[in-house]
Amino acid sequence: MLSAEELTAIDDFRYKHKIPSRAAAVRELLQIGLAGTLTDGDGRKSSEYGLFRRGANSHSAEGPAED
Repeated sequence: MLSAEELTAIDDFRYKHKIPSRAAAVRELLQIGLAGTLTDGDGRKSSEYGLFRRGANSHSAEGPAED
């Protein structure tokens, strides 16, 4: 979910760069934001990047997921 201000920023970027859809603009912004941050991997699991725990109370923000 995005706020109205975030949607406006995405749409402004989209129109300024003549991008055909909001989805394409979001993909482009993700590529820009991730440039130089992607690596070949460091052995971490995707669950280690999450904000929520797994299990019965999986949607509580009580710290990083545990193995």
